[in-house]
Amino acid sequence: MANLKEIKNRITSVSSTMQITQAMKLVSAAKLKRATDAIVQLRPYAEKTKEILNNVSATLDLSENGYAEQRDLENVLIIAISSNRGLCGGFNNNITKRVKELLEEYKGKNIEILSLGKKVNDAFKNSGYIRRDESLTDATALFDDLTFEHSSMYAEYAMDSFIKGKYDKILVVYNEFKNAAVQIVKTEQFLPIIPSQAEDNKEIGDYIFEPSKKEIVEFILPKSLKLQLFKAVLDSHASEHGARMTAMHKATDNATELQRTLTLEYNKARQAAITSEILEIVGGAEALNG
Repeated sequence: MANLKEIKNRITSVSSTMQITQAMKLVSAAKLKRATDAIVQLRPYAEKTKEILNNVSATLDLSENGYAEQRDLENVLIIAISSNRGLCGGFNNNITKRVKELLEEYKGKNIEILSLGKKVNDAFKNSGYIRRDESLTDATALFDDLTFEHSSMYAEYAMDSFIKGKYDKILVVYNEFKNAAVQIVKTEQFLPIIPSQAEDNKEIGDYIFEPSKKEIVEFILPKSLKLQLFKAVLDSHASEHGARMTAMHKATDNATELQRTLTLEYNKARQAAITSEILEIVGGAEALNG
């Protein structure tokens, strides 16, 4: 059995750790509320915009909509959204695992990874897949200034690269926020746009363009694509805080249980030491009396 000093030091260490995990849980809970409000408000608008985007794309030909051009698949860009910090359970590992699956799926193609978040960048920094472009700011800084304008920079880079033929397909991998305890890894095709298909006995709506089809298309398509990426970033941001809050809650519970176990062990060791000392005193007294 460990001596009393060792057990007491462990109890002190566990108590300090528990204070940290509890504080991190409370901080993440506060940030989660703001992040959840942001994605809940944006999601209906983004989903409706995506529906209109796909429907409008189905009514256009390639000369009017270069974002829907289907090409022979040679060059693939994977936009992987993670976090800058750890201690959030399997949040980042799930993204890394999914990216590795895509690398295997598109094996033999020219693949590049644009990481939005430090953790994916660290996971693949020595793999040769990480995309570095002087026209982009450090992707890890996105979550320090999480705005539509900032995320639009990366969407514009992806759109321009696709139009110029640099990439034939662009995918976005991120954690979709469901609730604080559940995050779903999603892989969405960013480009080319997949036009909506008419269902049985249904036709895609016939849109009337005002002021002109060209002006509307030049505005709505890029705007909708930027919005889709921003939604993915907000989803990931909310998922990160939900995952971290859950992980820190479990860590606090584990620390509490460990503290209780160590305290019980400490009391047993102290009682055994006291009993041993009493026996030594009684034995010594009997020896003197004898």
